Amino acid sequence: MTIGDAPGDSTTGASADEASFRLTHTTQYAYAEPVSLSMHQVRLTPRASASQIVRDTRLRIDPPAGVSSTRQDYFGNEVTTFTVSDAHHQLRVTAESLVIKHGGAATRPASPSLSEAVARLRRRATDDELAAVEYQMESPLAPRGVAYARYAATSLIDDRPLLEGAEALMRLIHQEFKYDPVATTVSTPVADVLEGRRGVCQDFAHLMIACLRSRGVPARYVSGYLVPRPGVVGAQASHAWVSAYCPTVGWVDFDPTNNVMPSRGHITLAWGRDYEDVSPVKGVTVGGGAHTVSVGVTVAPAGA
Repeated sequence: MTIGDAPGDSTTGASADEASFRLTHTTQYAYAEPVSLSMHQVRLTPRASASQIVRDTRLRIDPPAGVSSTRQDYFGNEVTTFTVSDAHHQLRVTAESLVIKHGGAATRPASPSLSEAVARLRRRATDDELAAVEYQMESPLAPRGVAYARYAATSLIDDRPLLEGAEALMRLIHQEFKYDPVATTVSTPVADVLEGRRGVCQDFAHLMIACLRSRGVPARYVSGYLVPRPGVVGAQASHAWVSAYCPTVGWVDFDPTNNVMPSRGHITLAWGRDYEDVSPVKGVTVGGGAHTVSVGVTVAPAGA
């Protein structure tokens, strides 16, 4: 079944500061026993933004869904809910998209100091600042606490420009934490990550968010993909990074796993308070018994 097709963009060709990519994200479940009913929710359509054009998105479900619907969730991400009512031993969900990225390398904008930014957020002088305040609050996977504020203390300093401090925190996490795909699971608390000093992109994003929030800075979790290139960690699957809000500037992205400010090499899929808000695929089944899950992601230049 194919759902969620988007009409093509009338623009053809690409300028020198644009790059087009085809994305394929496949999740496959294999069940030991028959599944009589499965209900799933997926967030696999990339977000459109000032630097990202999305077109020709497709979602294929096998076996076909009997019922499906697509809407925007609270955070503005496109979410599709579907039900498969035919008995099955396997379920495959494949999302394909064409994404055009434009703009050059990211640079850190000038920003007010941390103390000035937090004071302005208390006043909530604009609609954007009011909307950002909810990302100051802790969430289940990215709490606030003394330990996180203490860890960030040498980076997020009151009289230091907020974004300069955020960049320093990103660099600190990159330097002090080891990328280790077997050290944690999706349910590992961020407190354990801080103590163990190892994990994956999801862990580092949650840690940086917890640190920012503990110092009064709104921060959100961003899921997406990396364009493969030498030295990049996390391009083999979904990736995660952080977006921090700064009054007078807006949302600015940071990738602590790779110690970079995301630009054309990062393709945004969804954002929310933490991973639970943006999980690409989740659901429930009736039957099935033990099961295995495999995920495959490819990001390739369009036309390659």
